[in-house]
Amino acid sequence: MELLSSSVLSDDEKSAINRLSAKIRADEKPLARLNNYYEGEQRLRHIGLAVPPELRSFETVINVPGMAVTEPTIRQSLRAFYKAGDSTKEDPALREAWEVNNLDSESTLCHQEEKIFGRTFVTVGANEDDDGHPLIRVEDPRQIGYTVDTRSRRMVEMLRLYRDEDRATRGTLLLPNTTVHVSRGRNGWAVDDRDDHDLGVVAAVLFANRRRGGQFTGRSEMSDVIGMTDGIARMLTNMQVGAEGHALPSYFITGAKKEDFRDRDGKDVPVWESYLTAIKALSNEGAKVWQFQAGDLKNFTDAINNMLAWCAASLGLPTRYAGQQSVNPAAEGAIRADEARLVGRVDAMNRFDGDSWAWVMGLYERFRTGDWPQANSIRVIWRDPATMTTAQIADAAVKMRQVGALSVEGLWDMLGWDEARKRQERERLSAEQVADPIVAATRNLAAGTGNAPVNG
Repeated sequence: MELLSSSVLSDDEKSAINRLSAKIRADEKPLARLNNYYEGEQRLRHIGLAVPPELRSFETVINVPGMAVTEPTIRQSLRAFYKAGDSTKEDPALREAWEVNNLDSESTLCHQEEKIFGRTFVTVGANEDDDGHPLIRVEDPRQIGYTVDTRSRRMVEMLRLYRDEDRATRGTLLLPNTTVHVSRGRNGWAVDDRDDHDLGVVAAVLFANRRRGGQFTGRSEMSDVIGMTDGIARMLTNMQVGAEGHALPSYFITGAKKEDFRDRDGKDVPVWESYLTAIKALSNEGAKVWQFQAGDLKNFTDAINNMLAWCAASLGLPTRYAGQQSVNPAAEGAIRADEARLVGRVDAMNRFDGDSWAWVMGLYERFRTGDWPQANSIRVIWRDPATMTTAQIADAAVKMRQVGALSVEGLWDMLGWDEARKRQERERLSAEQVADPIVAATRNLAAGTGNAPVNG
């Protein structure tokens, strides 16, 4: 009887699937629109500009939304996890979890999707092939429907819908104590598998970009520049058409007939050759060629540059990122000042995303050990998002080391070395000390043996 009940959906589970499926369908078009803007695939016919078919090749789109996502994402780099009770070194189990699940690359995907769609999700589940390393997976937010309890700020249900290689619709329903894998057939939803894990929470974490108080949907990082991107696309297309018709000098000819446009062999000159050739020579002596003044496209370029600068200002990016080379700062201090807003925005993103990654690792530890870690015990360390060269970091670290404000381990942390690199350097330093006769003699004297090594 228990087997039968586990193989069918309860009424509450059916209601949850129907409710969350409706949310996925409602979000389909808005999220597809955001995806098109990120990929630079929005077309002018979608933004209200009627382009004749013969001019369709002039359509041009500058992918400012892609820049809005990419620039902060590449500066988000998670360095380490540590437990609140031991902040002197990185937690080895959490580092192993990070590496086994390829999260150096997957975390970048997570931050990217979060900024494109305003949200994304990371799920944690049992690993059938390796019980000691639960699976951490970055989900596609376009496949997800979810509900958050605003009072507790916890997700209470989540559904992932997808199509398999046979184009059959499948889903995964995540509830606080159960994960149900389902497939849709002629008679509705059927249970394929069920995991009654009794976690008490949904085994998924929401990453929400620019979340507002009491809201858990997030906002796309591209939203501030989508309107201006459409305007730039219109302006560029108009400029392309203008360049074709007015930027090159136009000609008009009087006193000529169609027969005059022939080469020395008596063949008609192609229209494009008559149009583009710089020298107008006709066999008819009575014909005259006149030239119109070429149009100046500076009004287009000025407007486009201004709009790109506005986009950069809205995104907190240096204007040189938008092609404004005349304001490119050369000095280190000027570069850091120029990027101050961008760095501040990334720091704010790291604070929110750091909390989410800590919750992900808490779920991981629960699956791995069977016990929940102590509340708020997992902390995240991010690399500095500012533009700094290795030489600049090393110079600052050495100066702090010289005045006694930094340990050797702290210096290595500033350089961004991981635990494997640190272990390697410890072994090398120990080997150098053993091989150095002066260091060995000092060590022996300090130990009271008096057995200093003798050279010669």
